[in-house]
This record gives sequence, C-alpha cells and structure tokens, in this order.
Amino acid sequence: MKQVILMVFIIVVAVSVVVLAFVFFQASEERLKLSVDLQYRTQLLADGLKESIEPLSVTNSTSTLQRIIERFENRERLVGLALYNSEALLLAASEELPEEFLQSLQLVPRVMDRDESLGEFLSASGTDFYVFAEPLHQEERVIGAFVVVQNAGYINESILDVWQRNLVRLLVQIVVLSVAIAFLIWLLFLKPLRRFAESVKSTRLGGRGSLTSDEHSFFDPLANEITKMSSSLVQARSAASEEARMRLEKLDTPWTAERLQEFIKAHLKDRPIYVVSNREPYVHEKVGRKEMKWSVPASGLVTALEPVMVACGGVWLAHGSGNADKQTADANGKLRVPPDEPKYTLKRVWLSREDEGHGRFSNEALWPLSHMAHTRPVFREEDWTAYRRVNGKFAKELLKEIKNVQRPLVLVQDFHFTLLPSMIKAARPDAQVGLFWHIPWPSAELFSICPWRKEILEGMLGADIIGFHTQQYCNNFMDTVAKTIEARVDFEHFSVTHTGHASFIKPFPISIAFTNGREADGDEKANRSVLEGLGVRTEFVGLGVDRLDYTKGILERFKAIEFLFDMHPEYMEKFTLLQIAPISRGSLEKYQKYSEDVTKEAERINARFTRNDWNPIVLEKRHFTHDELKNFYRIANVCLVTSLHDGMNLVAKEFVAARDDEAGVLILSQMTGAARDLKGALLVNPYSAEEMSEAMHTALQMPEVEQRRRIKTMRETVKNYNVYRWSAELIKALTNLG
Repeated sequence: MKQVILMVFIIVVAVSVVVLAFVFFQASEERLKLSVDLQYRTQLLADGLKESIEPLSVTNSTSTLQRIIERFENRERLVGLALYNSEALLLAASEELPEEFLQSLQLVPRVMDRDESLGEFLSASGTDFYVFAEPLHQEERVIGAFVVVQNAGYINESILDVWQRNLVRLLVQIVVLSVAIAFLIWLLFLKPLRRFAESVKSTRLGGRGSLTSDEHSFFDPLANEITKMSSSLVQARSAASEEARMRLEKLDTPWTAERLQEFIKAHLKDRPIYVVSNREPYVHEKVGRKEMKWSVPASGLVTALEPVMVACGGVWLAHGSGNADKQTADANGKLRVPPDEPKYTLKRVWLSREDEGHGRFSNEALWPLSHMAHTRPVFREEDWTAYRRVNGKFAKELLKEIKNVQRPLVLVQDFHFTLLPSMIKAARPDAQVGLFWHIPWPSAELFSICPWRKEILEGMLGADIIGFHTQQYCNNFMDTVAKTIEARVDFEHFSVTHTGHASFIKPFPISIAFTNGREADGDEKANRSVLEGLGVRTEFVGLGVDRLDYTKGILERFKAIEFLFDMHPEYMEKFTLLQIAPISRGSLEKYQKYSEDVTKEAERINARFTRNDWNPIVLEKRHFTHDELKNFYRIANVCLVTSLHDGMNLVAKEFVAARDDEAGVLILSQMTGAARDLKGALLVNPYSAEEMSEAMHTALQMPEVEQRRRIKTMRETVKNYNVYRWSAELIKALTNLG
C-alpha cells in the first residue's frame, strides 16, 4: 500500500508542477494583457479630456476646471482627475483622490520636464492605481500637467481568479487522476500480484498453485514461471514425503519435520493432536492505541513444542495472557498460528482475577517444591482452590474440542495441569492422554511436604503415559507414588495401576528442532555490530540466556565472574559476560525481589572492575527473538548454562545447534538434565564460584581443535535426538497402548 501511495504521489507532483507552470504563464499573459488595455484606454480618455481642459488652463479658470473634473468622477474604473500648474502645484482635483497622494506624485514633474505623456502603476492605501499624466501647452510652452487616475485593482482580482479557477481544476484533476491511477495499479498490478502471492503461498503450504496466463496477459511470463515453479515444488515435496515415509523405520537417519508428518499419518490415521499448556506459543500485545504486535514468550516448553505443532497441526489450548489476545482471536478464543504462516489452531482460555491463585500455586508451591534451589514452597488453601478450578476450566474447554472426535490424542504439558488427566479420562475414557513433566521430579521425602500430594498424584495417574526428562526423575516419581497412595507400582515395567487404570512412566529427554545453524545470520561483522550496540566490544564474549528465575543461578554466575577477574586479572577489558534475562513471572513478589538483586549484583561487580568504557557484565532484561539469540550463540566464545536445578535446559542445546562452525565452549551445570546428553560440555557445580571461574578460564584457553571435537560430539547428539524424534517416541508410546 505504501508503494501505491508513493507512485500516486510522484505522478500527482509531476502533473501539478506542469499544470502550475502553465497557470503561471497564463496569469503573466493575462496581467500583461489587462495592463496594456488599461494603459490604452486611459491614454484615449486623457487625450479626449485634454482638448477641453487645455484652453481653460491658459485662462487659469480654476472654478470652471474643477466643475469639468467633477463631471467625470465615479465613471467605471476612473478614480479621478487632477490639474497642475507650471510649478507642479495642484490646481484642481477630484474629491476621491487623497490630497497627500496627489502632492507626492513624482510623475508630474517628470512629464513637464520631458514634455511627454507618461504613465505608471502605483499603490496607495492598499489599492492599486494606474496614473497617467499629459503636459498642457500654451503655444510651445508647458504650462502645467493633466493627470488621470484609474483603479488598477481589478487586474490583481482577475489574476487571483485565474489562479483560483485553475487550482480548483487542478484539485479535481488530482482526485480523479489519483483514483484512476490507484484503480489501474490495483487492476493491472496488485490484483495479479496478489494472486501470484496466493499461488506461491498455496504451494508452500502444500497445495498446488497455478495461474492461467490468459487472465493476466501483462504478466504472462511471470504467470508461466510461477505455474512451473509450483509444479516443481509440489513434485519436490512429494519426493521428500516419499523419502520420509521410506525412512520411517530407519532409526539411524535424522528425524525431520517431514519425517514426523509421515509418522503421524502412519500412526494416527489423521487423528488430530490436542496440546494443553499454561504458556501460549504466541502472545499479542497492544502497541499504542490501535497497533498490535505478537511475540514468542521465553519458554523452553514453547521452544520444544512449537516445531512439533507446525509439523503436525492440531489444536493447542493455552492461557490467553496478552492484553490484545482477545482482539486477535475469534468468539471461541481461536486463531490460526504461526501468524505469518498458519499451520495449527491456538485456542486461548480466558482466566479471571479470581483464577490468579492457579499461577501462584504453580509457581510458588510446585515450582520450588520440584527444584533444589533452597527456596521454600508456599502452600495456600485459596491458591489450591483456584488451581483446581482452572484445571476444571481447561478440562471443560478441551472436552468441547474433542466432543465429536473418536479416540482423541491429548498431550498435557507440565505442572500447571496435574489434575487434568484424570478429569479428561473420567469424561472420555477412550481418550489417549499423555502428560509430560518439563521440570525435575523431587524425591519422595521432599514431595511429602505438599498438603495436596495425594490429589496431585491421583490426577496425574489419569494419564496413560507420564513422561520425564531423565530416568532419575522417573525413579523419583515411582518412589513418590509408592510412599503416598495405594497403587500397584511395577518397577519392572515402570507402570502404576491405580483404580484399575495403568499409567506407564517413561523418560523422554526433550530436545529442539535441529536446524544446523541455517537460520542464523552468517554475517559476523553485522552480528558484532549488534553486540557493540549493547556495549560488548571485548575480544572474548561469554553468554548467558535465562529467564529471570532464581533456579537459573544468575547470581551465582555473577559471583563466578567476579572470582574470575580476581584470580585472572589478565581478562580485564578482554572478556565480557552478556547476560540476557527477560523478566519472568513479574507479578510475583519473589521474582520482583530476585530481579532487583540481579540488577544490584551486576552494578556492584561493574562498579568494582569497570575501566574506561568497559563493564564486565552487560545485563539485558528485554526479550530477544530466537533468530537474535542464534546470532549471539554463533559469536559467543563461551555459553554459560549454570542452573541450580533444571529439568533439561534447552538453551544448552540451542547453543550447540547454532554452532555449525564447530567453535565455542559450553559450560554446563551438572544439575541439569542436559548434562546427561551433552558429553562434550564442561560440567560444573553451580554453587561453586571457584569451579565455574576455573571452567571459564579453561574454556577461554581451550585450543580450537579441542573445541571442535567437543562441539562436534554434542551436535551429533542433538541432531540424532531432536524434538521431532522426542515427539515421535512420545506419541508412539502413547498410541501403542491400544
């Protein structure tokens, strides 16, 4: 639309310049014509009157001359007459002529001196006049002058009228021309181009795009090429689909989105997938009064599940948390996503203010309960009530979606919906329900402090498959069930039978969509300029990417940075830690306090070590897109993932996947699930500043050959067990139950 407006504007400006130039010349010619005509008529009038006045001026009959002058007043454009003696003194004049005007006329002396008729245009009292003077003679001697004063204001009025009429005509022409040009651009260019774009989009999304060149002869060559390209893409997609189908049973080949699609077709037979999570994959926020923008929240869950839903389609139910979420969804809270290339349906569930306890119970009770971060869980009866109510709301919305679906496949995500599996099973026993727990599962002793531990476990055991990141978490869960509720716990088959229903407990280490770094910007200079814009200009760059959460060990990481400069001052002004920490759960007091502590600690360390324009820590609390983070991953010499306790931590795998240059070092907390998968990382105790500091020193001194060996090993791991394989194994385990 901007291009159309620009084209119309340029054309209108060009036409306006031409038209205005013609109007200018027309106005100039009109002024000249009217001026010459006025001069001619005035001279004729003066010549006629001179014959009557000249004889009387010889006799000095002033009274008679005055009467003659007064007889000619108020005639058409004639303003008045005046008579001067040989000394250029006024003898008689019309009453309409101001005396000061007549006394200051310089034309009269010149006429008498030259003894010739002269005229000139003058302005007085805001009025334009044409003054014409003729000398009066007695025999051959000049005895005075006769002056005729005409009103010349009508000339400017005529010129103004010319401009007004032409400008109105130009305005009408601009409107008509703009509409005509816009319509022609739409008809001849935008409409066919829009069809071309739809054709290409249809092909890209799996359809068969084509255009008939008869309809758009102007674009015949382009239409033909697009049709051929569409056919080629369809054939290529068909070949890729066939290849993916043939590789389904070959576990040694990498899993891709296409292979997962073929797997879903083969195992689900077009049965849709329903995902339930608290966090939504796309959040819409208002920018100003009318504009809205969408963003992807900082969440490992979203990072893992988004590629799966894009590949498989289905419905994702989540809490609509954005302040513009309702405006962008339909009456049922649904919209197609991703926004730029829809692949699946997002259904937003709206929560009221009284439901806020659901978030508090999840984040202040279950979250600290599951993480060994030495933060005491807070259990409130009102929060538990809200937690149950919200689980019921989601169950109600999900049951609406699967009402007419045979044997629906439901994947419940994380600790926000522990009660949901049993609610779904109670209403739809035919539903196949999987629950994946994205955080650690604590020991039985730790979990026993939860007042509602039995209700939580019974709710989870409504699922057919309960997945965790590691075998250790599976063991902890089995032990917790055995010590908490009456159920048959089978450690041989890792199943729990409760009230006649069997749930299987399995490890599914979650991963990411391995892109081999293809989506990252390869221009290192451009990426470096972005870092410099953030204040990072040193030779060595350390990178931390975490939600602003106390389990991520950011304060402990800062202590390690301080210890590094104490023990190895040679890194001063050569090493900078870029800590990206978007605010998480900012409405909770615990997280607000933690955010303040992180800022204060960064400021304290910077104040201690700062030199010139260098600070050892650059803290960024704003959200960065995945593409921006991938560019940072590619530049960082060291990536620090030092969580105090973490179910998996996908940042570590994202860093490895982005390093297609096989450079860089990953420092990884031994308290993360990723530590069991990524054998090439430098493992550290996140509670030991000395150990993390020494690991950073080792990383910065590590030879390129050693870096390449370690990164290559980890990249193979992430490549072979990516999120597509994770989802395939989870779905296969669920559907194989019968």
